[in-house]
Amino acid sequence: MNIAYFLLPKVSVAYLYEDFTFRQGLEKMRRKGYSAIPVITRGGQYVGTVSEGDFLWHLLDERMALRSGFRANLEEMRIRDILRADSYRPVRITMSVEELVHSVMNQNFVPVVDDTDHFIGIVTRKDILRYLAYGKEQDQQLKKIV
Repeated sequence: MNIAYFLLPKVSVAYLYEDFTFRQGLEKMRRKGYSAIPVITRGGQYVGTVSEGDFLWHLLDERMALRSGFRANLEEMRIRDILRADSYRPVRITMSVEELVHSVMNQNFVPVVDDTDHFIGIVTRKDILRYLAYGKEQDQQLKKIV
């Protein structure tokens, strides 16, 4: 089975642009109620995922910097400034479900990109677990009918 079966397309997914301000990113995450959200360029390429923890750690770092006299404005900081390079690695649409399971074990969703690294959607851990719990049984029943 191909992971396209599980894909929640980009039009149905909340995401941030890398040039959004820190404040805009926090507001959108709060409004949507997400703990992590994909970040893309204005051209649509996936650049990473930012989490609540990323915002929190950055605020803590800024607070520490304030003590030394440095003052950063939340309207000047950009989402790209707080991204961690190693989080939420994307997968290609051609990946098998078995390979996908390893990615989903440590994160809520897996970003999916095309061959040019353009963000096309996500696969959620919930959908993979649902398939593993119930979907395989349904697949076997369909094979018996056909």
